Amino acid sequence: MFFNAITLLGGLAMFLYGMRMMSGGLKSSASGTLKNIMEKVTNSPINAFLLGVAVTAIIQSSTATIVITSGLVAAGIISLRQSLGIIIGANVGTTVTGQIIRLLDIDGSAGSVLQFFKPSTLAPIALIIGIVLIMFCKFKRSDTIGTIAMGFGILFSGLMNMTGAVSSLTDTPLMQSLFTGLGNNHVVGYLTGAGVAFVLQSSSATVGILQAFSVSGDLTFKAIYAVITGIYLGDCVTTAIVCSIGAKADQKRVGIVNILFNLSETVLVLIGVNIFHAFGLLDKIWEMPVNSGVIANTNTVFNLTCAILLLPMVGVYEKLSKKIVKDDPVAVDKYEEKLAALNPAFFATPALALRSCYDILRESLSISLHSINKALGMIEKYDPEVYKEIDEEEDTVDELTDRLSDYMVQLSPHIKEDYHVKILDEYYKVVTEFERLSDHALNLAMCARSLEEDHISFSDPGLQELAVVRDLLNRIFNNTTSAFEKRDVAAARHIEPLEEVMDDMVNALNDNHLARLRAGTCNIHAGTVFLDILSNIERISDVCSNIGIAVIARANPEVANLAHSYISSLHQGRDAGYNREYEAAHEEFFGRIKKD
Repeated sequence: MFFNAITLLGGLAMFLYGMRMMSGGLKSSASGTLKNIMEKVTNSPINAFLLGVAVTAIIQSSTATIVITSGLVAAGIISLRQSLGIIIGANVGTTVTGQIIRLLDIDGSAGSVLQFFKPSTLAPIALIIGIVLIMFCKFKRSDTIGTIAMGFGILFSGLMNMTGAVSSLTDTPLMQSLFTGLGNNHVVGYLTGAGVAFVLQSSSATVGILQAFSVSGDLTFKAIYAVITGIYLGDCVTTAIVCSIGAKADQKRVGIVNILFNLSETVLVLIGVNIFHAFGLLDKIWEMPVNSGVIANTNTVFNLTCAILLLPMVGVYEKLSKKIVKDDPVAVDKYEEKLAALNPAFFATPALALRSCYDILRESLSISLHSINKALGMIEKYDPEVYKEIDEEEDTVDELTDRLSDYMVQLSPHIKEDYHVKILDEYYKVVTEFERLSDHALNLAMCARSLEEDHISFSDPGLQELAVVRDLLNRIFNNTTSAFEKRDVAAARHIEPLEEVMDDMVNALNDNHLARLRAGTCNIHAGTVFLDILSNIERISDVCSNIGIAVIARANPEVANLAHSYISSLHQGRDAGYNREYEAAHEEFFGRIKKD
């Protein structure tokens, strides 16, 4: 018995690991698709229900679907009401795993076609396909597909080990008393199902274990129906805990609605089964031994029937959840809503997590560029209120950067796909660059304040030169914004020739300034501030160049490792397109200085 128990536990370990591998691979490969589909959910509970069924059937995890949904609610992509149908659908979609496992019921004497679908045939085939894809194939997503196949094979191998071990343990007094206890005491059966599902954090895995034990022939319908209803409660409690960690009110409500639905489902099943039994409608199957197919069908019928009956009650669940979980205090910080989207719930679907990162980065870039323009505007007309705004926005960008940097560090271990790795690499590079832009905006604002406090101003030629520089800077900003926000590589390539013209212009304006100092048309203190402004503008254009290179490197990985060489080759005139843009911009902006 001892060695059979070891075999049983080893089979369970393989089964759980295989399920995790398969689920992880499916979630990784489908993350972008899930994002697009779930964002388009309508206000129709039926459509949301069907979406929940489909998504959960794909990724093999109702917990993952509901946690993703809570993250979408937090991000404001869908409302709490829209999420309710998805939650109910997820509970139905999770029954698909049990229907796959019922392949164990295929008779060994069946025809050649059915024989192919036996786990003893499918498991080695899936393992062979998986290892070939992982070790010998290099096409896109070969590793992901191989991982899914390996997980499928390991899952069925573990299931067969469990089944073999249970067959050997069937005649032991302990096992016989266990099965008898489940049949005679429904409370014990219910608590057993809830406890195992809570520990394993998976209703699919728990139902799979029950299906493996059915090979003993000692499990009857009266023994398994209470266990199955207990599984619903144990699984949803785990999900609610995950949804509540560091969550806002509506996220917590998603978990609460899942508990309320599963409690309602439990009550309906227990009352319904006992009523049907009292009227003798279940007499034929009550004492009948069940196999994995009957368990899978029972689970599906329970979930589907309850979903149909309870779907019209989504409004009631929403009201109850709002009474249980009170509203959050109104956030004073106007960016708190965006920061809330940096949710660990999205780690299971990297496309959603990266989208949240992108939204914060876009906000940081927008704040920084607007602050720079506001600061440059104060050089001619200082405004203390505008200075205060720039100072506050600089603190905001610092906060956004710190929160986002921490989130990306936590996200990094969950990124597996090459495409997602490239995106995260780009975001790592630009997040500090955006912060530097806001720092330069504050530096320019301090220059403007210095001019105001010392009651000095620039000469007309100096102001005219700064106007030309500002126009050039705004053209760089337009390309930088398009490059990052639209992933526009062409716009990113326009930045470098403009940045080089800016370097030339700063050098030329430094010379002009020194000439005015010698001629006595500009005082020394005003000249020092003028040079500080030019220095900050030059560094701002350098930062924009770095952002452009990061966008190009995402599309062309070879640039990422040779960024310095790439820039050097451009400056040495080896790119005809770069040369033409540089010469045209140089002629345009230097021509304006000469005219002025």
